[in-house]
Amino acid sequence: MMITLQQVIDWLKELNIVYTEQKDFLSKLDSDIGDGDHGVNMERGFNAVVAAIDTTSPADIGAVFKTVSTSLIKSVGGASGPLYGTFFLRAAAVLAGKPEVDLVAWTAAFEKGVQGIEQLGKAQKGDKTMLDAWLPALSVLKAAGGNEIKEVLKAAASAAEEGMKATIPLQAKKGRASYLGERSIGHQDPGASSTFLLLQTAAGVLG
Repeated sequence: MMITLQQVIDWLKELNIVYTEQKDFLSKLDSDIGDGDHGVNMERGFNAVVAAIDTTSPADIGAVFKTVSTSLIKSVGGASGPLYGTFFLRAAAVLAGKPEVDLVAWTAAFEKGVQGIEQLGKAQKGDKTMLDAWLPALSVLKAAGGNEIKEVLKAAASAAEEGMKATIPLQAKKGRASYLGERSIGHQDPGASSTFLLLQTAAGVLG
């Protein structure tokens, strides 16, 4: 079972729809502990992603991911643009020239992408950031063995959801939310939430 170029494009277009639908929810989460614009930023970013893909018609999955990275870095304000942009840029290097990939290559790309987020954000699990969703999902991907892609992606999304919910009782240690100190406790991290939506949508479209 392989993940194809067309499936990846379909995933990103569906993700654009999801972020548009969840814009107010993500911005409400962000208004509790941040600038209040995360939903608007994600919608704007993936509108730009879809427009760029339609304009340039990338020839392989690595090229698609590079287009995503460039679009997000150009169009998304705050920390989320550079962080998501870095994820897709690092992943693109692993997938360069590939019109389809297996789960091993997909996992390797995601691992490089998550490492990029860690390096840029200088955060770790438990800091109440998007990594609290990314890292559990990556652990599931790396432990997948010979399981079907669809099954593994669903499990990864479930792990991300658990990680997202686990941010609620945490005190933020990174980003604007960290300025609130103990007042950041009791709120779900918006970056972890948009990461979960990304992975949930992948599970629905890919494989």
